[in-house]
Amino acid sequence: MEIIHGEASFVLKTLELDLYVTARGGHLAPVIHHLKGRDVSPYALAPWLPEKYPDLPPLLSVLRGDFFCLPFGGQPDGPPHGEGANLHWHEVETQERQLHLSIETKDSGALIEKILSVRPGHHAVYTEHRISNLEGNFSYGNHPILDLSNLPEGAARVTVSPFRWASVNPDFFSNPANGESQALAVGASFTDLREVPLANGGTTDLTRYPSRSGNEDLVMMVSEEASESQPFAWSAVVLDGYVWFSLKNPSDFPATLFWMSNGGRPTEPWNHRHLGRLGVEEVCSYFANGLEDSRKDLLAAAGIPTSRRFERDQMVALKTIQAVALTDKDFGSVAKIVPASADSLRIIGEFGHEIIVPLDWRFLF
Repeated sequence: MEIIHGEASFVLKTLELDLYVTARGGHLAPVIHHLKGRDVSPYALAPWLPEKYPDLPPLLSVLRGDFFCLPFGGQPDGPPHGEGANLHWHEVETQERQLHLSIETKDSGALIEKILSVRPGHHAVYTEHRISNLEGNFSYGNHPILDLSNLPEGAARVTVSPFRWASVNPDFFSNPANGESQALAVGASFTDLREVPLANGGTTDLTRYPSRSGNEDLVMMVSEEASESQPFAWSAVVLDGYVWFSLKNPSDFPATLFWMSNGGRPTEPWNHRHLGRLGVEEVCSYFANGLEDSRKDLLAAAGIPTSRRFERDQMVALKTIQAVALTDKDFGSVAKIVPASADSLRIIGEFGHEIIVPLDWRFLF
């Protein structure tokens, strides 16, 4: 193990990438991809060290990269986003290209296994969370946070695969009573990420980030169901000469949340300094409102699940792929990600540029 940004972390290093996972909370970051001619490291580290905030939930003091949430959001008894995002994980096995961790949780009773693997020649993290010994309806999700704070205003291009329903958080995501600020209109629905209603009138373009400085906002998009030609859903962020993207099975993760954290929180530990961060979170949840609201099935009329039924004697495997690839300077935003073959992807830019990426997308199924 190594101490990374003040926190003891498990390590896996291959020719393609170096990855680090905190023992507390199982937060994945940094991930340093060794691309041709350059290294890139897209995941965020909080602008504070964990030791500065010993009394906060580890979720906040450790905050970085990607972590698994069960339940997703708050819960009546237990830490925010569940014990798995806060307490200690234990090493089960480390192989040359795989890190296997686990945690036995008391808040839900679940055994959660985290298996991170890397394939030769693939600049991707194949992530699997195995859930067992869990009974009842629960929300859950992956919570990757990207750091775009070093980019000019609106320089990153953010897109997702087609969605069938979308809304700004249904109540204040940033509480004005605490001096917090948000830009988007509470509960506003939208059909295009480029035209999302603002609280003060007009619309804003969520496909360009960082933007709306001094605000914290949350939106949720529900992915179209999979088809033969589009067997997975995707999210993508084009940064400085490369694209970070995430793939999922929409049956496992029906929705994508964007947490746009750009200095809208004045209280500790935020202090208006959590800037240019973008959470691209794949979830089965009712926004980030917590377990109780997710169990109310508030979007049932639209056919949108916000929790999943788990059976104690059945193991559930939840898989995502998070990867990077180089792009040219004229690539623009990602318009499509589709299979190119059984073991590769075609990523198509808004201006027609295409790149072929080696990737085992069938891992998701």
